[in-house]
Order: sequence, then structure tokens, then C-alpha cells
Amino acid sequence: MTTSSLITPYRGTRYHLKEYSRNPPRNPQELFNLRHASLRNAIERAFGVLKKKFPIIGNANQLFYSVEVQKKIIVACCVLHNYLIDQDPDRRVIEQVDAEVANREDDPSDAVRSVGREDPQELIRGKQIKTDIAVAMWRDYNNSA
Repeated sequence: MTTSSLITPYRGTRYHLKEYSRNPPRNPQELFNLRHASLRNAIERAFGVLKKKFPIIGNANQLFYSVEVQKKIIVACCVLHNYLIDQDPDRRVIEQVDAEVANREDDPSDAVRSVGREDPQELIRGKQIKTDIAVAMWRDYNNSA
């Protein structure tokens, strides 16, 4: 469910990255979904690497920390990860996570589970934001080709 603070992919439109390997996007909605899937993969890859290096991120015990502390834990892990990459660029964990992400099937519907009822005006705003983004990306995509 798209809102102004959470923009989900277009339903009923190609989403999986593999579907675009031979057939480029044909309309703004497909281009939006392609870029949404690419960004989602990058984010999942980054968190996958962090979870493997710093198990506290994926640990159920983290639920006992406040949201503010959880944010600080993630930032600290990112800083440590970047420092370690500079000191000893061991790519094994990254390659392992890349393989896991590549073998995973994307399901855009599992990205978000809505809780409760959304304000109808918020849904309209979210849909308009998504449409504006898709149209702007499509315009840029066609002008750069």
C-alpha cells in the first residue's frame, strides 16, 4: 500500500529483475518497478552483509532496545564495517550475501504488511507521488536513450 512515506511497486506489473534481462521496460510503471527492485536488492545486500558481520542486527534480542538505540547500533555497525573494509578488504561475506540475494525470488507483496487503516488522503498523496516519480524517470530514460 503506497503512502507518501512508503512507496511500493506497481502491482500487476513486471517486478523481478530477471524479467528485464532481455526485455527493457516498456512504460513508466515497468521502469519504476525495475528501479524499485534494483534499489531493494542493494539495500537487502547491504543489510545482509551487516547481519553476517554483526549478528546483533539480526538478533531477536535487538527488539529489547528502543528504536533510538537500534538506530545507533546500525550506524555503529556501518562505521565499523567501513573501517574494516579499509583495513582488510575481505570480500568473502560480500560474495556470500551476493549469492544469496541472486538466488532469492523477489516478491514485491512481501515488502510491507500494512497495519490498520490508512487515511484515504494519504493514499491519494502516495499514489500521486509514485506516479510523478515514474513519469519523471520515464522522461529521463527516454531522453538519455
